[in-house]
Amino acid sequence: MTTIAADYEKTDMGNIQIAPEVIEVIAGLATIEIKGVAGMSGGFAGGIAELLGRKNLSKGVKVEVGQRQAAVDVSIIIDYGYKIPEVAHEIQRNVKQAIESMTGLDVVEVNVHIHDVHFKAADKERTEEEGVLLRVK
Repeated sequence: MTTIAADYEKTDMGNIQIAPEVIEVIAGLATIEIKGVAGMSGGFAGGIAELLGRKNLSKGVKVEVGQRQAAVDVSIIIDYGYKIPEVAHEIQRNVKQAIESMTGLDVVEVNVHIHDVHFKAADKERTEEEGVLLRVK
């Protein structure tokens, strides 16, 4: 997806322009607020899922911005035990609401990509002890 910095609004005093990176950060913050999201994934380019801290929220987000609309792709790692469709739906709802309320842009789509499942350390150790390897990609 390409990212376009478009003139958003013209006023008597000048132009208002929202950088696509701002929308990426808003989407990233709205995503990690959802229960069941272990973190953002930088898996778009390399295909390798990794947990990223708050400093890198835009790494797992791609946006396409037009004059009045935006399309968003978020790439996440989900916590083990959560229902993926429910978490994804909550992400879509929260990202759309956050972007629309903060920028006034119409969010036409929010695509959620699940790149990995995060196991808690105790569960992972127990699973490995039992000789069962659960790896979802």
